Amino acid sequence: MVAKQLSIFLENKSGRLTEVTEVLAKEDINLSALCIAENADFGILRGIVSDPDRAYKALKDNHFAVNVTDVVGISCPNVPGALATVLGYLSAEGVFIEYMYSFANNNVANVVIRPISLSSNPTAPLMIPHELMIPITPAVAMPPIPMWRA
Repeated sequence: MVAKQLSIFLENKSGRLTEVTEVLAKEDINLSALCIAENADFGILRGIVSDPDRAYKALKDNHFAVNVTDVVGISCPNVPGALATVLGYLSAEGVFIEYMYSFANNNVANVVIRPISLSSNPTAPLMIPHELMIPITPAVAMPPIPMWRA
């Protein structure tokens, strides 16, 4: 399933991550997945939230630099080789992955992927089995749908 991901620029100083989570908590917005990439001077928090539009506005209102990007959520068994199978489907479709992160809960691994290059037909759906597509924002009750290229 395609979802909106927030990318938040964070200065490398004590308390900045806490400030982000406090802004989201104050707005009753759940942060259900995240990863942080960093260097010596700054970091980028990439996260999936329960309400991307409200989160974006709240963070902007609190002077955070934030962007919204589309990512894809895929679920697979939390066993050796399952991720290789999922990535095989994407490779067969010519998808180039800019970055990805994952989280596991018992027997299921959920993968968040940011594709940047798709095959020559951008309007065709990716041929990923329907059962692997998941809603990656748990607060939204909607059935999994095939990912369509934007």
